[in-house]
Amino acid sequence: MSAAPRFELPLPDLAPWRAGNTGVEGVWHFDSGQPGRALMITALIHGNELCGAWALKGLLEAGLRPARGTLTLAFCNLAAFDRFDADRHDAARFVEQDLNRQWTPERLRAADSLERRRAAELAPFAERADWLLDLHSMHEPSAPLLLTGVQPRNLALARQLAAPEHIVIDAGHSDGVRLRDYGRFGLPDAQAGDARSLLIECGFHGDLASRAVAQDMCRRLLQAAGTLEPAALDATLPGWRLPDAPRQWALTVDGAVVARSPRFAFTGDFTGLERFAHAGTVIGHHDGPGQGEPVVTPYDDCVLVMPSVRQAREGVTVVRFARRAPLME
Repeated sequence: MSAAPRFELPLPDLAPWRAGNTGVEGVWHFDSGQPGRALMITALIHGNELCGAWALKGLLEAGLRPARGTLTLAFCNLAAFDRFDADRHDAARFVEQDLNRQWTPERLRAADSLERRRAAELAPFAERADWLLDLHSMHEPSAPLLLTGVQPRNLALARQLAAPEHIVIDAGHSDGVRLRDYGRFGLPDAQAGDARSLLIECGFHGDLASRAVAQDMCRRLLQAAGTLEPAALDATLPGWRLPDAPRQWALTVDGAVVARSPRFAFTGDFTGLERFAHAGTVIGHHDGPGQGEPVVTPYDDCVLVMPSVRQAREGVTVVRFARRAPLME
């Protein structure tokens, strides 16, 4: 594996915004008093993913308030964020357990880790939200990815947003349920009503561009949800809107590789969106470089989605396989 890329995104000062206004640390809620959607934007589900924290900080500093419906902003894993060190940023991903694998009633009730107790604090806000945008970043340098899940309603919203270029249609992880799929966000279209949920991977954790992507997606969701009119958003958040993607590709995930140990190794320095023309191409080994059972591409024209061994251990997904096609209307 190549050396970790340089971490250039500075640490945001969240001290003025840490208390929140809801009685739950890090959670802000604003009610317009007018009918409209309940929009929730979350950041710092992982404590080393700073781009979302910068975006929420920017919304709060701008004094943005909804013209319709409600807006909830949540800095989620502040305990992990407090451990952040740019030289060891992977260590700040979580304290005891990955917060983005705890979103089932059983795990929330267990309350047997810091992250599960924090998820239980945040859950009532997610349950009241109609639309959710969860802001993340990635272990490796890569183009932004918008993860919609498998529900057509979220894919339709991705088309409406017109960014980013790559849309990942995925069913989730084997080791737990993400916030994006919690409660009615994970229900089929026929049962979910107006619920919509998106997870944006904005780029490498330490890339300055990841902050711009997070800001852009906030700006797009605020408009799409009807929270504010475009002119008001432009006035309040100047420069946040980036150009639309020239095209959008649907990456339909239909397979994954789960590590059997921390020794898993790829055959190259893969960072994501690599395409392999032929089925059976060896891309990794379970027991170290060239050791143990090989991992091969399952079909022709296979795309790698978010390959990384930086968190590799038994049960952790180290790469997903996807089929690529134009995102159609």
